[in-house]
Amino acid sequence: MDPNKYAKNAKIDPNSKVSTIVSILSFLLMVVGLIGIGIELFKDGSVVKSLIGSLFESTLGLMMIPVIIAAAWLFNRWTASPSKTEKSKAGDIPMYIMMAIGAYYVFRIITTGGF
Repeated sequence: MDPNKYAKNAKIDPNSKVSTIVSILSFLLMVVGLIGIGIELFKDGSVVKSLIGSLFESTLGLMMIPVIIAAAWLFNRWTASPSKTEKSKAGDIPMYIMMAIGAYYVFRIITTGGF
């Protein structure tokens, strides 16, 4: 048994309290964003529901479905890391988008009192 088995971990600093609080707040913003999107999807007369309905009503809308899928695939390829050991900064973009959506819904809750 090597007595210095964990010596490689000696240089790792634990997270500070500030970074932990920032992580918790960013997580909460993402959760609020997901809840807000879920409420928008299932609300009567929502914009998202009408867009999806119009997408399936016309022939042009049906032809846009493969274009939307291709755009989503390209966005996934752009944000994915080339290998498992490397981390691409573009992969953080969906997280920041969801945090912005969450901040929007928090602002809406504060100003109007509800979603």
